[in-house]
Amino acid sequence: MIRVLEEKDVDTVAKIWLETNIKAHGFIASNYWKEHYEIIKDIFLQAEVYVYEIEKEIMGFIGLDKEHIEGIFVLDQYQKRGIGKALLNHVKAKKEHLSLNVYQKNLNAILFYQREGFCVQYEDVDKNTGEKEYRMVWNRLGSNLQNEGNLL
Repeated sequence: MIRVLEEKDVDTVAKIWLETNIKAHGFIASNYWKEHYEIIKDIFLQAEVYVYEIEKEIMGFIGLDKEHIEGIFVLDQYQKRGIGKALLNHVKAKKEHLSLNVYQKNLNAILFYQREGFCVQYEDVDKNTGEKEYRMVWNRLGSNLQNEGNLL
């Protein structure tokens, strides 16, 4: 089941955020994520966040700032079971356009988003980590953006 984040979920979601970021982004020092752990809890309560749960156990979540996906996070043991896709489809049903930033070194995420209809709009550098990233976009009305500047 997918539902809106509740205040009681924040600690669980923050733990998933931390574990998933450290595992998916081995090219960034784990201290970077740990230093942002407490701050991110407050951000979750201000953002649009949906959790995926079965039998009251949260297995993953998606966070948005308007039409920008801040991230999809799924516990390692539940990855590759369609949870990320279900979360993404949930927000696609609510939005006309979506964007996100993804590190270029995170090839699995890039391939996932491309399979789900996102395309690379441009590349940039994350000012906080110094890592190269792509801005990827999705448009419900079609692929008018998908062939422009697709770098992959």
